[in-house]
Amino acid sequence: MTPDVTMPSRRRFLRDVGGLAALAAAVGAPRESAAGPLGGRSAAAERAAQPPRIRIRAVDAYPVYINQRSEGLLDAPSFSSDDDPRRWRYGGPFEQLPSAIIAVIKTDQGITGFGMGAGGSAAVEIIDGHLKHLLIDANPLNVEQLWDQMYSSALFYGRRGLFAMALSAVDNALWDIAGKHAGQPVYQLLGGATRDRIALYQTGGDVTRGKANGIRHFKRGIQVGPQTPRPQLDRVIDSVLAARETMGPDGNLMTDCVSRTGTVEWAVPFAERLRPANLYFMEELLSPDDVFGYAELVQRIGGGGPGWTKVACGEHEYTEHGFNVLVRLGSAEILQPDITWCGGTTAGRRIARLVEAAGLEIIPHRGGSSWGLPIALTSASCTMAESFPAGSTLLDAMSPLVENGDVLAPEAPGFGTTLTEELVLDQRLSSA
Repeated sequence: MTPDVTMPSRRRFLRDVGGLAALAAAVGAPRESAAGPLGGRSAAAERAAQPPRIRIRAVDAYPVYINQRSEGLLDAPSFSSDDDPRRWRYGGPFEQLPSAIIAVIKTDQGITGFGMGAGGSAAVEIIDGHLKHLLIDANPLNVEQLWDQMYSSALFYGRRGLFAMALSAVDNALWDIAGKHAGQPVYQLLGGATRDRIALYQTGGDVTRGKANGIRHFKRGIQVGPQTPRPQLDRVIDSVLAARETMGPDGNLMTDCVSRTGTVEWAVPFAERLRPANLYFMEELLSPDDVFGYAELVQRIGGGGPGWTKVACGEHEYTEHGFNVLVRLGSAEILQPDITWCGGTTAGRRIARLVEAAGLEIIPHRGGSSWGLPIALTSASCTMAESFPAGSTLLDAMSPLVENGDVLAPEAPGFGTTLTEELVLDQRLSSA
């Protein structure tokens, strides 16, 4: 359920940041009787009823290097012809994964929050020229109120895409501050979890090596579509069937087409050819905008109907409003918000409530990262958390501990990363 944006800030704070009592304890407030000498509220209770006096003093953001996909962002592409297949895969310098950014927000109490987003230098411009003005001198603990104000301020130009990716960075940084101020991990601020670990699934990488490390679930990236030549398509199908053979009958195997151009009539026979792989879900068979096509896929191949796999999408959708469309149309059985793109942890929390109220599954994209893990841990329907092979010093700093194929809940406050401002500056791209 979407929080009431008119809710008084104190009530919002009590609900969304774990309560003032915990925060008062975190900053060492004295414990006193709740009743005053005349049976009224004591001075301590009156102080606890007020939001802590903490203010944002600096907001910065930087495009950063996360792996080899970050390289060459500024290089002009060279295509052999108008029909060059690479044209269908070119994402430009602001594509989500390679154009990662880190927001760094500092408070007057010396707390620094870090938050990952995307959009490269364009998103940094949005933060510096727009969002910063709503954040400086604000109380960073009013996380959801600030989210509503920032989102509303961009309704006429940025409900989705680039703005939401910039918003994700600063929202995540605010949650990091809230956790550090309270001395609690973010997942505890979201209501806590009944588990301290969750099974990961490995996207890409070697299946045999993954199994040796205790990993039980795998996803294969297969960037194919209607334009893919038949021999290449055959090789992709053979590779997925080989992965299942290597895995054996146990464990979940998934695929991700990362499709920009798929159609229902192409996707259904393609999925049929992969039926022997016993796939748990097939991800992004269509363009993110083809919400009606996805609804048809659910009916034709979906695990909830006469089909043989579950239909997954949402990695490239934004805020609870976009996910509400997917849910109401029945366009997916598994929803996959990326917490560094969809609008941040605030948006992810609202999306999770929406998805689970509809009886569907939420499996966040990159749910095994520090940013996605709090939503994964606190969502009852989430069964797995996605993990990529580490690719840089920065990714290592944002990756929770893994043990026997499970991602472990962090114990450190905030998102539990080992990020520092020096590391962010060292890994920043000069422009992207």
